[in-house]
Formats: sequence, C-alpha cells, structure tokens
Amino acid sequence: MDTSEVHARRPESLDDALREDIRLLGRILGDTIRALDGPATFGLIESIRQLAVRYHREQDKAAQEELETILAGLSDNEVNSITRAFGYFSALANIAEDHHHTRRWRAHVVGGSAPREDSLAGGLMRARAEGFDEARLKAFFGGAYIAPVLTAHPTEVQRRSILDCLDAIAALLTRRDRLADTQEERDEIDAELRAKVLTLWQTRVLRKNKLSVLDEVGNALTFFDATFFGEVPKLYAALEQAAGVGLGELPAFLEIGTWIGGDRDGNPFVDAQVLRETLTTQAEKALSHYIAEARALRKELPFASLLVKVTPELEMLAAASPDKSEHRAGEPYRLALATVQARLAATYETLLGRFPHTDTMSSAVRGAEAAPYGQVEDFAADLLVVARSLETHGAGALAQGRLGALLRAAKTFGWTLAPLDLRQNSAVHERVVAELFAVAQPGTEYLALDEQARTALLLKELETARPLVSRHVRYSAETAKELAIFEEARAAHLRYGKRCIRTMIISKTDGLSDMLELAVLLKEAGLLRPAEAALDVNIVPLFETIEDLRAASGIMEALFRAPVYRRLLARRGDVQEVMLGYSDSNKDGGFITSGWELYRAELGLVEVFARHDVRIRLFHGRGGSVGRGGGPSYQAILAQPPGAVQGQIRLTEQGEVIAAKYGNAEVGRRNLEVILAATLVASAEPAAPPPPDAAFMQALAELSGNAFAAYRNLVYETEGFEDYFWQSTVISEIAALNLGSRPASRSKSRSIEDLRAIPWVFSWAQCRIMLPGWYGFGTAVEQFLAAHGEAAGMATLQGMVQNWPVFSTLLSNMDMVLAKADMGIAARYAALVQDEGLRARIFPRILAEYERTTRFLLAITGQKALLDHNPVLRRAVINRFPYLDPLNHVQVEMLRRYREQSEEGEASERIRRGVHISINGIASALRNSG
Repeated sequence: MDTSEVHARRPESLDDALREDIRLLGRILGDTIRALDGPATFGLIESIRQLAVRYHREQDKAAQEELETILAGLSDNEVNSITRAFGYFSALANIAEDHHHTRRWRAHVVGGSAPREDSLAGGLMRARAEGFDEARLKAFFGGAYIAPVLTAHPTEVQRRSILDCLDAIAALLTRRDRLADTQEERDEIDAELRAKVLTLWQTRVLRKNKLSVLDEVGNALTFFDATFFGEVPKLYAALEQAAGVGLGELPAFLEIGTWIGGDRDGNPFVDAQVLRETLTTQAEKALSHYIAEARALRKELPFASLLVKVTPELEMLAAASPDKSEHRAGEPYRLALATVQARLAATYETLLGRFPHTDTMSSAVRGAEAAPYGQVEDFAADLLVVARSLETHGAGALAQGRLGALLRAAKTFGWTLAPLDLRQNSAVHERVVAELFAVAQPGTEYLALDEQARTALLLKELETARPLVSRHVRYSAETAKELAIFEEARAAHLRYGKRCIRTMIISKTDGLSDMLELAVLLKEAGLLRPAEAALDVNIVPLFETIEDLRAASGIMEALFRAPVYRRLLARRGDVQEVMLGYSDSNKDGGFITSGWELYRAELGLVEVFARHDVRIRLFHGRGGSVGRGGGPSYQAILAQPPGAVQGQIRLTEQGEVIAAKYGNAEVGRRNLEVILAATLVASAEPAAPPPPDAAFMQALAELSGNAFAAYRNLVYETEGFEDYFWQSTVISEIAALNLGSRPASRSKSRSIEDLRAIPWVFSWAQCRIMLPGWYGFGTAVEQFLAAHGEAAGMATLQGMVQNWPVFSTLLSNMDMVLAKADMGIAARYAALVQDEGLRARIFPRILAEYERTTRFLLAITGQKALLDHNPVLRRAVINRFPYLDPLNHVQVEMLRRYREQSEEGEASERIRRGVHISINGIASALRNSG
C-alpha cells in the first residue's frame, strides 16, 4: 500500500484500518489453531467467546449457565488450550492497537495539523508561547534533569521469548502498512505473519524457573537495543536544533535510569555480588554498542586525504591508528576511527577484565595495544574531533548521522548505560546503625532512643571522620551484607566513575533519623567525607504511607536546618530529590486520599524547598495501574502543583508497562516525547502562578476524608475481609507464579499490611474489580452532596473537574478503571469464597459502591457512559472485551478446580499451569494491571 494513502485517511478510515488489523491477526491465529489443534477446539473457543460477549452485553443468566456448563465439562488439556488462545488473541489485539496509535500519530504529523500538545513539537510550541526563545531553551536544558527509571517487580508476567515473537509480529504489521506496495509483497508479509503466529502458538507461555535478579537486568537491557540506543540520540538532535546549539552541546539531562539489581527493599537476592554483576552487564552492553558503532562508522567514512583536508586534531588521531593496512593508507577518518575503536576495546578490557567479542571488532584492531579512555568524556571528545573535521570540508551533514548518534549516546549512557539506584528499607538501616553503635560505643542502645536523641547522635557522628566500622569485628549477616553493598558502590565509583550510582533511596522514611542513618553508612564506605563536605550520591527519602506523606515537609525542614547536611548539599548544587510512593499510599488510604495527600505533600515540599533556596526534584514512584499512580504521563505531570517540576523529574516505569511503552522504537520515542514535553510545559509556567483555588482544595480535602473512612472501613475494619480477599482473587496463586525475583509479601503472614502494594493491585485487577482505583469515591461524593446540598455541591464538583487539572486527572484515571471493571465477572470470583455469609457481607458492598461511584462520576463529568470523553481509549477497551472476558470465565473455573484438587492432595500440573497462563493472559490484556 502506498504510504501517502495511509496518511491521507480520515480518522474514520484509520479506525477501519484498526478493525482490519485485528480481524487479520485474529483470523491468522484462528487458522493456526484450527490447523494444529483441530476444528473442534476452534469451534469450542468460538462458542465460549460468543457466550462471554452475550453475558457482557446483556448480563444474560442463560448465557452464564451455558458458559459454566461448557467450562465445567472441559478437560484440563482443553482448558489450557482455550486459555492460551484467548491470551494470544488479546496480545495480538494489543499489537494492532499500538500499531494504530502510531498510525494516527504519523497521520497527524504528515497531515500538516498543529502539533499534538503531548509531542515534543507541541511542548516546544507552548514553551515558546510562554517566552522561551533559543537562549531560554538552552538554559532550561542546561539545568534540567528528566529520567524514566526502569524497575522490576512481582507482577512482570511476559517471558522474553514471547515478547520477542510479539515484537516481530508488530514489525511485520508496520511493514505491511507502509511498504507493501504490491500484492506479492503483501502476500509475502502475510506468510511471515502466519509463521510468527504459528511460532507464538507453539512457544511455552510460562517460565520453568523463577527469574533471578540478573535475568531481570538482562531483560531490561533489551529495551536499549529496541528503543533507547536509537531514539534517545534522535531526541537530542531535535532538541539541539530547537535550542540553536551545535552537535553534543546540550548536557545529558535526559537519561534512562534503573534500579534493577540495586533494589534491596524486600528482595533478599540483591547483594554486593549482584550489584557488581549488574554494573558489569550494563557496562558490557554500553561498550559493545560503542565498539560496534565505531566499526560501522569506519565503513561510512572512506574520505581520501587526496580529496579532502582534515583538521590537525583528526590527523593526530589517524597517526595513532593501529590499522597499518596499505588499503586504508590515505583514509584519515578510517584510521582515526580505528584509534577510537582500539581505545574502546582497551577500555572494555580494563573495566571488565576481558577482551570484547571479536565479531564487534574490525580485524585491524583486534589485539592492538592502545590506551584505554579514562572517562567517557574523553571518548566523546574524540568523536567531536571527527565531527569538527567533517564540517571543515563540507561534510558536516554526515556528523548528524551515525556519528552524531554515537556522540549523543556516549554522553547519555556513559560507561554503565544507566545510573543504578540503590534502595533499602529504613528499618534495615536502623538495625545496621544500631549494631555499629553498640560495637563501637558499648552501652549505646540506639533502638531505645527517641527520634530527637537518635538525630543528635547521628548528627554528631557526621561531624567526625572517625569510622564506626572495625575490620576486626564479625558483624551479623544482615550488617555484613549491607556494609558489603556500600563498599561495592564505592568500588564501582572508582572503576566506572560516580555517575554509575548516583542515588540511594530510603523506603518507609518517617523521620529525620532515617535519612541520617544512611548518611552515616555512606560515611563508613567513604561515599560521604565530612572533612571535605563531600557527598558522592543523592540521599533520597521515599515517603509512602499517608502518615509519611503528611510528615514529609516537616522532615525535610528539619534536614535543611542541619548545618552538616546543608554543607553536603551545597557541594551537590543545592538540588535535593524526594521520592513519593503512590502504591503504598493507595493501599493505605485508598485512591482519592492517596491522590490528595500526594498533592498536599508536594505543596508543602515546594514551600519548604523555596524557603531554604533548594531546588526540588521529585521522583514519582508510579506503577502501571491507576491504583499505583499510573495513567497518562502528560496529564499527570501537568497536574503537579506550581513549582513542583522546575525542569527536574524522575518517574518509575514498571513491569510489563516497560515492554508496552518501550518494546517498539516508535512507541518508545512517543513516550519519551510525552515526558519531555510535559516537563517542559510544566516548567514554562509563569514565575508566580496563581495558588490553587481554596474552595477546590477544601472540597477535595472533604472528599478525601469521606473516601478514606469508607475505604479503611472496608479493607481494614471489616471482619473477614482478609479471608475474602485471599479467596476471591488470585493472590495465593500469584505467590507461586514465576514472575519477578521479589517475593509478593514482605513477610510470611497473610495480612494486608504486610502484602506488597503491587500484588494487591494486581489481584484486584485480575478479578475485574479494580478496587484500589476507585473504592470510596461514591460514598465520598454522596456525603459531600448531603453536606452542601445536591445542586450547590454538584456545581462545585463540576467546576473542579473543568478548571482544576488535579481533580480532572483523578477522575479521568478513575473513568478508565471503572470502564475496565466488570461486576458481573467479579460476582463469579466472589462465588469462590467458601463462607456464604462472608460473601454476602462484602461483595454487595463492593457492588453498591461501584454503582454509586459510576453514577456520580458520570454526573460530575457530564458523560452518558464511561469514557465518552475519550473515544479512542473507549474503543481500545471495548476491543479487548471479547478476548478478555472469556479469560476471566476460564480462570474462575480453573481456580475452582485447582483449589479443590489442592484440598484433596496436590493439584495437577496441567491445571496449575492453566491458572498461571490465565494470570499471564489477563495481565497482558489489561496492560496496566500491576
């Protein structure tokens, strides 16, 4: 098909193209199943799909009974085949949807329309409207820091083999849309699609073994090949042009971060050796990329000295070349790049202790002696020499291609690819510090001290260079492990440079002492040196619970008043990072209260930081689901309080969301643009923006109080709710599934307090209740209207949604969650609860609150149906139901069998695998479930 035809389509035609893609992929999968598993299996799948659709549309009791009868009569083998089929139908529909988003994006750009507001062009246009000329843009980029941070967690379900196969199908769909100009080409691509779908059908869905931390590290690195190596340098090229600066003149303000391999909070498998191997793996990926690109550059620059005059600096590089072949004599660029490649190889050997793979090296460079680069800046400087020389003889355009991309990559990714965050729970730091004091100062009972006494002791310790740790003492296993981590971090700084580990995060920060404890441990490793007022990493508190969020500004106020810390912070440019936890605050207080307390915490932090003249950098610990702070990134960033962005932002990208956002280069570029555009627009606001409307603030505070009481009453105060949760969801089965490396719970208890927020949200998504994303809002609004009058109260709430991004973003995200929920399907999960009385006490309350919440949401937003204001998302959600709903129905049947068999002895391997396949399929279909 001619690409101009695609670009010329009206939106209606584009939607027709989406339906065509879904039908095509569904037909290919159906043909594959029919051919390999027989017409009877395919017919069974189609019958189940039709009954599920009927039940969804009409809540038809007869359809439900017929569906239950069919499912109950299936063998375990048949159940597995059906589960896999609907899981793959959903995955293929997601591919078509992603492809369609890219198609619409490209049609918008090529069609000559005004830039989308969430694109880089749109962000730049809006910034210019606020007075950002080239000089101000250059200044902004010079002081900005933007970093999506990759994390792994216990709901990451997709195997790498499956993701690779799905990526190949997505690439073929793109080729079919843009490059198939003849029927022969179209038929060829369709044949390749059929081959890939067949491969998908015959590839194992589940992992045989649980992922290790290093497996998770390796999985994350694939996204650098897929997206980051190619798209991040392109973004920098566009920004250089916008700011009117030359190649490589912008600092590396946009980075990809990670904490996979450094996150110890609740993960006993992360130790000093894992940290070392993580950085080694990342360095190998970065250096291998640079060496391969340098080799490719040699082939692209065959300029002869007879025809061009190069700079003296380029001549010096060429003179040091290890390539002595007469065939390349008189080709200065090839000789210079051989020098670069040889130095990279020497750097690889110095940092990693082995020589790079020979397939990445030019033959003339293999085994050559060369001086390793000391810093990545030295490597970038050599590349800049090549670029400047090209410009002198009219070949500057070539510097903007592979060479420019490599230069920008070197500045962005450094030697270790991505800065690695280290995270640990404050309770661990507390115990370690207590042991150190007990040994160094016998009689000191640190754990018995109150907060004031602890703070005084820690501040005193930070004033002295005297070590607490003795090499002659045998510490407890926990303390020894933690000390080894800090020592390894120090060794990594010496080996790779300080940018390899820049941030250490303290989970569950609830007092000043939590931050000072980490500072003392850093001092023991030489990462904090009092005599020099030197601090080599950022000390970052993570405020997670509702109570912690309320205390955040007071804790930071106390920290900034400590002279010893202010001296350290001054050496780091007076920039302080604070991490905010969306997941635990939601589990603690519910969706509305979490959103409100996060906003209030940010307001308080902005005020404290301004008073102390410290620049704030917020790190948003958002998950994929709305219950964990997920939702559209653009709207979320723009909804931040005035002064909360200031060109500085980090946010987590978690679990299967990473694959959805960054598995495809074009989709990945779009997501990076969204974050960049939103940060630019939020930072370009007027210097003194108006404060939030006091009436709106008061109204949301009142809603939060009402919602908090309703949520806490159900989750933490209702007798038997814990048992209801464990029986009506897949939480116990999730604990056994080989997902991530971290356990699902912080302890062996079944208490909701100890359960990680991630599987808590994930479990409610699987049973289609999505409770963490909406529960309590209906009751909150009902009580608000009762207190203020129906008409006046509704007018206030409608004014809030129209004029306050904070509230409109909350309701927009809730709208999406409610649309994905299905109380008919949820009722089938509720039937798994063995105690009928318990079921009767809890599920009707959930159902009533869902109906109340939906009714008020529609009234406040002025919609007739959920997602009316977002037809693109509404279509995407509706397109998934025919494949998602059957998965839920099948999962309920498999859970029933699995639990009955487990009570009688041991469940069959096939049914256990079937349950896990269904968890995988539903998570993939929902996409932002964890």
